[in-house]
Amino acid sequence: MIGVFDSGLGGLTIFKSIEKKLPQFDYIYLGDNARTPYGNHSQEVIYEYTRQAVDYLFGLGCTLIVLACNTASSDALQKLQQSYLPKKYPGKNILGVIRPLAELASVATKNKVVAVMGTRGTVESKSYIRELQLQNLKIKVVQQACPLLVPLIEENWEKYSETKMILKKYIRPLKSHFPDTVILGCTHYGWLQKDIQKYFGKNIKVLDSGKIVADKLSEYLSKHPEYAHVSKNKAQRIFLTTDDQKRFEIAAQKYLGRKIKAEKISLQ
Repeated sequence: MIGVFDSGLGGLTIFKSIEKKLPQFDYIYLGDNARTPYGNHSQEVIYEYTRQAVDYLFGLGCTLIVLACNTASSDALQKLQQSYLPKKYPGKNILGVIRPLAELASVATKNKVVAVMGTRGTVESKSYIRELQLQNLKIKVVQQACPLLVPLIEENWEKYSETKMILKKYIRPLKSHFPDTVILGCTHYGWLQKDIQKYFGKNIKVLDSGKIVADKLSEYLSKHPEYAHVSKNKAQRIFLTTDDQKRFEIAAQKYLGRKIKAEKISLQ
């Protein structure tokens, strides 16, 4: 069973693509909606929240977890992989979203200017700068923290004029650097992808995070089949949230295009 974890609803943009690419596997999606957004917390708090989610998902039988959250991937992933997993969960693994996006952006950019939109936590961690420059030292990375977007998306405000106005304000300074490639460094922003592409313009490529992560996960599982076994029965889909399950179900249905049943759980 594969776990997909996010601080809230944003990871559904990743899960939708993963499920489409790899429908044969069992999945548990966990959204920590009660404590979103993660990007405004300290690294210590983000690590602790992510560790709690990892413990919960492994406790339910997951063998592999995708951190479909840029903030968790930038602030907690390395420590979990190097220090926590070998001691507590040998034989299991956790993957993040930053490296796959950075790898593709480094190939996609022609003028070697890549823009990153993210939470404060992701931007301040400089994770994308490190990953992109590992790929190519000539790449210039311009970043913009967009702290208001996650709360607006969680409150179902993505179509409001106020959200569009704020989005334009965040994009304007990035465009002044003339990037040709844009990374959405927060999975929530996938809900705004069409508007973001519109405001950047057709000559600037806004990467599809979900498709990229799904493709990379498919490649990974082809090399490491021990982390996911095809179910003999109908593949399971389990949805968990730490907040109101009805709100989660309504939001998930809007994005996934089908009704789902969610369960409220507590992390500690």
